[in-house]
Order: sequence, then structure tokens, then C-alpha cells
Amino acid sequence: MDEQQLCYAYAVMGSAPPDLPGVRGVAEAPVALVRSGRLAAAVSAVPREGFSEEALKAGLENLEWLEATARAHHRVIEALAAHTTVLPLRLATVYLDEARVRQMLDERRADLTAQLDRLADHEEWGVKVYAEAQPPSGAPASPASPAVAEDAGRAYLRRRRHQRQEREDAWRVAEEAVRRTEREARGLAVERTRHRPQQGSLARTPGENIANDAYLVPRRVSGEFRTRMLHAADGLAGVRVEVTGPWAPYSFTAPLGPETQPGTQEGAGQR
Repeated sequence: MDEQQLCYAYAVMGSAPPDLPGVRGVAEAPVALVRSGRLAAAVSAVPREGFSEEALKAGLENLEWLEATARAHHRVIEALAAHTTVLPLRLATVYLDEARVRQMLDERRADLTAQLDRLADHEEWGVKVYAEAQPPSGAPASPASPAVAEDAGRAYLRRRRHQRQEREDAWRVAEEAVRRTEREARGLAVERTRHRPQQGSLARTPGENIANDAYLVPRRVSGEFRTRMLHAADGLAGVRVEVTGPWAPYSFTAPLGPETQPGTQEGAGQR
């Protein structure tokens, strides 16, 4: 790694494969391993001009760059998770060089090892509950007389009350579905993380996202967990449960401490 390159880090592992043939990461760079004792970090060399502190600040505000980088970042992590337990690092975690990565592994050895032991043989599953959107009612026609206008106004208010009642009913049903998913997860999932429901451009599926949870599940019961979640809303009209996974344990990995955490905007030049 020369002076024109920085070290992009993807994840930490306790038992890493001997090599990573064909795995490419951010900027299509080949992925290598930095080892320290039983720990290893997956890294790749990236151009300094594209991943310096200032470049990262600009990149994280560029949706096209952000999406491409996130896809590459997660592609590497998922490839590693297929073979071993991983601690995913934050997007755009960049160090000056491999020596700084090795220093981080040395300094955080006890913490990283404890996390890896806790997550061994577990998978993350996502569970989202949606209240299905109701088709909007048509607007009232333009009135031809004051009497017609009064009738149209009353009809409009009735429609609004009906729509409000329908939405409240849909929320009550969706909340029951959430309670069911929580009950069905008991005895299977060992941890749960609640994320903010997805709205706006993040909500890419029909309906209103009511709950957006992540569960940490032992691999041996993942099949039963998925089946339970898929049937949690059986018999409930106007509600849908979406199950995704298995994933690497993104939601259950503690971030690096401030003494070694590169962050996403603090900049590689500080490490």
C-alpha cells in the first residue's frame, strides 16, 4: 500500500478463511486480511483522493456514490458471513494503513473477541409489519347550487370521518400483528433491536411501515423463526409481515470506541 492509498476496513473476524479469492470490495479493489493473533480484519486499498476526509464528506452526500459504496461494503460482509462470524464495521471506515488496522485489533482484542463469541452461530433477521394502504376516495364533484354544495360538503366530511376510522382500524390490526411477532419470537430470538419505521423514499413496498425490528437468532432455529414470523399475521386483514434475512449481525455489533473509531466523517487522516 503506497502513500497514494488508504486502507478501507469492512469487518472483523475471529476465524478467517486463509484467502479470499475473487472477492472485490469498494472501488472494485481486491479484499485482503490483516491478522493479529486469532483476529483478522477484511480490508482493501482505496485511492486517497477518493477516500480522504474531504472526499468522504462529499461522497456521503452523493446518493450515487453512497449507494455504490454501500453495495460493495455489504457484498464483502455477506461473502465473509457465509463462512464465519463477522463484526461488520461502519460504512466508510478508513485507516491510514494496515498497521493502524492491526493496532485497532490489538487495542480492542478483549472487546472484539467477546462480541464474536456472543454472535457465534447466530444470524440477524429483519421483521417489518405493514398496514396496507387504503385506496383514496374520489373528490366531490363541483356543486351546481348552494343546496348541492351543502350536501356535497356533508358527504365530504362523512368520507373524511370514514377514512380516518379506516386508518385507525388498520393501525389497531397492525399493532396486534406486532404483538404477535413479539410473542412468536420468544424462546427463539436472543436479542431484538427496534429500528425507525421506514418512510418516504426508504419505504419501497406498498403499505405503511408500522414496525421495523431486527432479531438475533441462533442459526439452528432460524427456519422455525422465519416460519413463525411469516404466519404471525394470519387471519388479520389489511396487514402484512415482511421477513428478510439471514444477514450478518449488523444491528447487534457495538461500534468501535472513540479511541479507535474512524467514523464516517471524522476522516481517515486522523487515524
